[in-house]
Amino acid sequence: MKMVVGLGNPGNQYDGTRHNVGFEVIDYLLNEHQIKMTDQKFTADYTIWRLESEKILLVKPFTYMNNSGEAVLPLMSYYGIAIEDLLIIYDDLDLEPGKIRLRKKGSAGGHNGMKSIIQLLGSSEINRIRIGIGRPQGGWKVIDHVLAPFDKESRLFVDEALPLATQAIVEWAQGASFAAVMNQYN
Repeated sequence: MKMVVGLGNPGNQYDGTRHNVGFEVIDYLLNEHQIKMTDQKFTADYTIWRLESEKILLVKPFTYMNNSGEAVLPLMSYYGIAIEDLLIIYDDLDLEPGKIRLRKKGSAGGHNGMKSIIQLLGSSEINRIRIGIGRPQGGWKVIDHVLAPFDKESRLFVDEALPLATQAIVEWAQGASFAAVMNQYN
């Protein structure tokens, strides 16, 4: 069994914000494959997607971004998910809007959701897909930037990234090594 977690903040007021791009990837995948979120457990919405012979747990934590690990760790423990079978999708300030980067390990890079996951799992060797949201412009603070909706131009780039990130997830879920998927999508 594999587990794919999109990071974001729960609540309608956060829909469409830069910080919720991880949720958007999960929503895009759900829509493309006509899947519905069916369950709630350990402060997360989730469903089990059966893709060929593989089961994939699709997860959207509702712990708020800074406490994402509090949803990820209990679900991993409950379902017996190995760390190499975990994939986290989240926003990245250091990438241009819509740019995607896949990595097998690394620091949280200042992202509090990843910081929470790394801290609770005790490892930074976590598969991840980062979606670029760009840096704040002018006098904006980072918190204002990540909690604001995308501007029209950035939204177009992010909308193009959603199917790419989804396809990367599907290829990994179907058994491609994460290294091979990285080579294809980076």
